[in-house]
Amino acid sequence: MPRALRTLAAAFLVFVSAALPAAGWAAEKSILVFGDSLSAAYGIAQSRGWVALLGERLKREGSDYSVVNASISGETTAGGLARIDAALEKHEPEVVVLALGGNDGLRGLPVTQMQKNLSAMVERARRSGARVLLVGVRIPPNYGPVYTEAFEGAFREVAKRHGTALLPFMLDGVADKADLFQPDRIHPTQEAQPLIERNVWKALKPLLK
Repeated sequence: MPRALRTLAAAFLVFVSAALPAAGWAAEKSILVFGDSLSAAYGIAQSRGWVALLGERLKREGSDYSVVNASISGETTAGGLARIDAALEKHEPEVVVLALGGNDGLRGLPVTQMQKNLSAMVERARRSGARVLLVGVRIPPNYGPVYTEAFEGAFREVAKRHGTALLPFMLDGVADKADLFQPDRIHPTQEAQPLIERNVWKALKPLLK
């Protein structure tokens, strides 16, 4: 083979080797966290929020999953429903951590509508091929027993209907400790984030295949 052709062939092989994945290479899979200020690290450094801590855990354990945080402070389930299709299309997640509903409760919005919105988001996520972890929250008792019980029950009903994983209360071990909240008494401090991350991790780990 003439030298010029040998050079061209070698260059082509280098190009192909760089363009194609090596044998045994696996694409990184994503976990989409779709929540509100509790997941958006409101009031603290993004790098110290529970979602970032989850990403650090996955790296330490050599997981082939990475985390995408699409949480927005102040988001309601209606707002989440309006944007979830775009998020699913953009990130193509293997797992969706759906952590919305708190702002619906704080605003006293109808529980039935919140439940419908959560259900619709779960359906869309599963239709995209993603597994879902539904994360529940609770609201202060001053909203009255009827509303608070219906609110908490909505998460259980959605999870039961769709057969999805459920973390009943993401602030377990945090909510009863005033020193773990910022002055607004709503948003957890940086010190609370590892506790929240551990709560989520326990429910999330079984979904990581």
